Amino acid sequence: MPMHATFAPFRLPLLALALSACGSPPQETALDRPPANQDERMAWWREARFGMFLHWGLYAIPAGKWQAETGYGEWIRDSARIPRSIYDEFRPHWNPTQFDADAWARMAKAAGMKYVVITSKHHDGFCLWNSAHTNWDVGSTPSRRDILRELADACRRHGIVFCTYHSIMDWHHPDYLPRRPWEKDRTTDGADFANFEQYLHAQVTELVTRYRPSVMWFDGEWENTWNHERGLRLFTLCRSLAPEMIVNNRVDVHRGGMAGFSNASEAVGDFATPEQEIPATGLPGVDWESCMTMNSHWGWNAADKKWKSTTELVRNLIDIASKGGNYLLNIGPRADGTFPPESVDRLREIGEWMALASDSIHGTTASVFDATPWGRCTVKHGGATTKLYLHVFDYQPGMRLDLTGLQNPVRRVEVLNARGSVAPAASEPGVAGVCYTLTVERPDPIATVVEIEIDGTPDVVRLPRIVAECEQFVTGVEVTVTQTSKRAVTTYTLDGTPPTATSPRAEGSIRLTNSCTLRTASFDADRQVTAVAERAFTKVEPLPPVKALASKQGLRCERFAVDWKSIPEDRGSLVPQRTHIVGSVGPVTGTGEQVAFIYRGFLRVPTDELYRFVLSSDDGSKLWIDGQLVVDNDGLHGAIEKQGAIGLQKGLHSIEVVWFNQTGGAELGLKWASPGRTFAAIGESELAH
Repeated sequence: MPMHATFAPFRLPLLALALSACGSPPQETALDRPPANQDERMAWWREARFGMFLHWGLYAIPAGKWQAETGYGEWIRDSARIPRSIYDEFRPHWNPTQFDADAWARMAKAAGMKYVVITSKHHDGFCLWNSAHTNWDVGSTPSRRDILRELADACRRHGIVFCTYHSIMDWHHPDYLPRRPWEKDRTTDGADFANFEQYLHAQVTELVTRYRPSVMWFDGEWENTWNHERGLRLFTLCRSLAPEMIVNNRVDVHRGGMAGFSNASEAVGDFATPEQEIPATGLPGVDWESCMTMNSHWGWNAADKKWKSTTELVRNLIDIASKGGNYLLNIGPRADGTFPPESVDRLREIGEWMALASDSIHGTTASVFDATPWGRCTVKHGGATTKLYLHVFDYQPGMRLDLTGLQNPVRRVEVLNARGSVAPAASEPGVAGVCYTLTVERPDPIATVVEIEIDGTPDVVRLPRIVAECEQFVTGVEVTVTQTSKRAVTTYTLDGTPPTATSPRAEGSIRLTNSCTLRTASFDADRQVTAVAERAFTKVEPLPPVKALASKQGLRCERFAVDWKSIPEDRGSLVPQRTHIVGSVGPVTGTGEQVAFIYRGFLRVPTDELYRFVLSSDDGSKLWIDGQLVVDNDGLHGAIEKQGAIGLQKGLHSIEVVWFNQTGGAELGLKWASPGRTFAAIGESELAH
């Protein structure tokens, strides 16, 4: 989860800010003074919930097509392997005569969006402003229009918060490293990444002082030349230039792949950044934003017709808000400066839904219920009362809206965006809470919204949570049952019967030594106030050791040149470039791109037990023990951890780890743990070959 560093505020003089804007006054930010705390800094962003992402640059000119292929986007220079000298020829063609910043801002506002994030510079290095530090920008094109200035001013006029995306990765700058592996025409002689870092800082300073974005949205941090120290320096620069400005977690290197949540205590950044996915559950106390496309590409691709429906887009927004996150929905403008008609249509239709139901999105927090089978719930706190917004996705006449566990008195119930009525109904037998039946004449096809106003802060007895390291065990497993409500008493059973108020109380640790299903529920006096939660636990027989002639420590590691997107089943024909002995699985930093390692040998197990393994990698990896797949972390992705478990008897067990890196950053690590222990690296003395 992201951590928030604190730095001494420093503001540039207002005169310097005004002069840097080349005659235009700087845009008012959402908080035009140093914030008193992190909550104050994030307040406008948390209220917004919905923003527009804009991926626009030279890559819009080929519109996704290069030679016979039509599947490219903003990565076209790399994915189509276009030499820099050829890609440079797009610059004289940059002339977006139809660009209307006010029209863009108006469409964002009409759709219910509160902020706009535009690509000041994407990975190709081309800048959408006239930079003093390069001529690879709009100032050196026939147009010469300052895109950022026009959009920043338009956003201010229409009440939209202006923000910028800025790529750390830069395929054009002569000092940026590493090069693309296919770039045979560009030598690295004389390239100095420290010089590039100075350039990056100079441009960020220019952006912040000239345009005063309310968010700096960094990206491209996964290359092996970027590290935590560089990320911390850049984050510190942003804080010093504008203490009120929000910075995403991609300024640092600890983002957990596309899942987007930082996975190290030292990580900096104000919010997490899931990409093209919505977390299964929100994380209380963590700010996050899912960025997603309308079709399959970020940049304009004329051949991409896989447009998501308006229903899917709005339900994504509702789902994200119900989990406490923000939705950053992307538009890829065309080269002439206009939005694709499909995007315009969807923005209009989203706006039509938001015109009646935006109160259920803006300023809301995550749901307080464990299950909402009818759709999603958002919450708006208001002091003496709280509003619950029920988003009903697929209406059925007379359907039930169960609010299991809700203890608050209800003041008012209203259907916001449809003609209908809500009537009280009996709750689920044996479970406390509030329930209504919903009758609607013309349900909203996207989501019918019911507003329920209750007294005070929501008091919901949540479903008990069953916590254990693993659902399998060899000798035994410790299980705890948690309940957030202080007045509820939680009980459990192990014999398959439902728990009652007189069943054993779930207090402290419960040790299981035989296979069973643990069932638990909470009670207020003799009244059941939650449904029954359950979890099955299985005792397994540990695998016997192998009889191996392995007298030397470490594993045998083979390196291969590959072009994988996933680990193939058949690897027998691979010819290693090099074979050596290693004392651990990983690290692999600096090993290059389009490479694979295969580790083979034996793991020395100290006692009969269930062992858990965590395999972290960028890109894909897999772990086999005694021929059984234990952890599957395959595929193209950033740094991600996956876990698995297996029962093993004392002795030697065969182990194989396969890892590959396609492009960008490289990471690999393997840890293990026995029950009750924390994960630790596997030492050389525990490995044999």
